[in-house]
Amino acid sequence: MLIDIRNLYKIYNEGKESEVRALDGVTLQIDRGEFVAIVGQSGSGKSTLMNVLGCLDVPTYGDYFLNGTDITSLNDRKLARIRNREIGFVFQGYNLIQELDALENVTLPLIYRGVPAWDREDMALDALARVGMEDRAHHRPGEMSGGQQQRVAIARAIAAKPPIIMADEPTGALDSKTGKQVLGILQELYREGTTVLLITHDDHIAATAPRVVRLSDGHIISDAPQEVDWI
Repeated sequence: MLIDIRNLYKIYNEGKESEVRALDGVTLQIDRGEFVAIVGQSGSGKSTLMNVLGCLDVPTYGDYFLNGTDITSLNDRKLARIRNREIGFVFQGYNLIQELDALENVTLPLIYRGVPAWDREDMALDALARVGMEDRAHHRPGEMSGGQQQRVAIARAIAAKPPIIMADEPTGALDSKTGKQVLGILQELYREGTTVLLITHDDHIAATAPRVVRLSDGHIISDAPQEVDWI
């Protein structure tokens, strides 16, 4: 079992009139190598769930084991180490550093990971080639389209070959054609064995995943396999 969460709660302003249960007793298991879409409307808890699964936030109560490690027992430093080694993130807003070119953006997390200097550029260039962006390696984000920036963001996420990719509304800022290209990259990674978690509010986007988990008001309301719309 790669991801195992049991009776998980994330509560804001606990005990007050303004209390919000963003996650309200969630239990979920995900095996290594799965492609799972986590679907819900705004306020359903899906982004909170991704933040907890991605070790960006900690639950108020409950258990979370990632590859056998009790995540709830770790301090901030150890959580950062887990994030850096286990998870690649792709966000709707790209989150590229504007002053750096594509190659430098992709290389940066490899520095944090401690990859030797003589390997970093090769790994970054390989990742850029993987998403068809090697010819834009020395262009800054402001010189690229939204779709190109998102592909650079995916290259950054996969450069160190993490076992898990978490993509939060990765096509939200893209046109439909470019969005399909991005989803196609995620599907290819899945077919090669990467565990992919896709966070979305859109059923058409969720149709690219073989398993769909639906959230509403902090609860999982369904969890089922589906026929996949392969791109």
